[in-house]
Amino acid sequence: MKTQDLMKSPLYLRRKRFNSLMLSLTAVSVVIGLVWLIWILFSLVTKGLPAFSVAFFTESQPAMGDAGGGLLNAIVGSLMMVGVGTLIAIPVGILAGTYLAEYSRNNWLSKVVRFVNDILLSAPSITIGMFAFILFYFGLGLGKSSNSGWSGSIALAIIMLPVVVRTTDDMLQLVPSAMREAAMALGCPYWKMIFSICYRSAQTGILTGLLLGVARIFGETAPLIVTAVGNNFFSTDMTQRMASLPKIIYDFALSPDDHWRELAWGGALLITLFVLFINIITRTIAARSK
Repeated sequence: MKTQDLMKSPLYLRRKRFNSLMLSLTAVSVVIGLVWLIWILFSLVTKGLPAFSVAFFTESQPAMGDAGGGLLNAIVGSLMMVGVGTLIAIPVGILAGTYLAEYSRNNWLSKVVRFVNDILLSAPSITIGMFAFILFYFGLGLGKSSNSGWSGSIALAIIMLPVVVRTTDDMLQLVPSAMREAAMALGCPYWKMIFSICYRSAQTGILTGLLLGVARIFGETAPLIVTAVGNNFFSTDMTQRMASLPKIIYDFALSPDDHWRELAWGGALLITLFVLFINIITRTIAARSK
């Protein structure tokens, strides 16, 4: 059959119409998604940017009805808890992912660990927060001290952990087996082969997963409601209640005070800019590795 006859056939015309329909639907879906995204970003910038000032970054939250003040206590609290949670999740997650990819392979234990890890990836964050609280309250017997920066950090670490494990496992499995065999043939110990060959080959993907994990936990609110709870004053004591940006945004957004709501918009914009910054770094690293 000639090409011209084929293009005039009913089957070809029907497929062409169906293809045009699906392309139109996908284009409309993209436009709808972009409209909502631009609307959200426009609202954040227009309502959050006026809250940015020197006092916003240098003063703690004001009392209701007071002018001035900022979110210094929440910014420092979030950075401390996210930092501690990241320091806990990174070594544990990388070691667990290394075990799955390099040592256990596809035995029954690795299948169970991967299954549990997938469940943790989709587990509600409030459930993880309750687990951290119960761990500190009943498991360690700390009583009221269960509401602290440490319990908040543990909850954030548990949320970040499955992301690190999954990323490390997947990236190490992409390293060609021939590279491992070549190193072993030259007499390289297995552990040194992992550090010198596997980690170096997969470092970009692993680092990307780490940054995405940090971006995810920075905006978590639910686990901090039942763990760190919050603090109206500036504090760096991790054994006491600690303020955080997501929690203070939640509280201020529900307040009838106009100034508090303005600070809440500023905090939301700050978190958005932080996540945007992390994503830019991640894409830059990924682009350089190609």
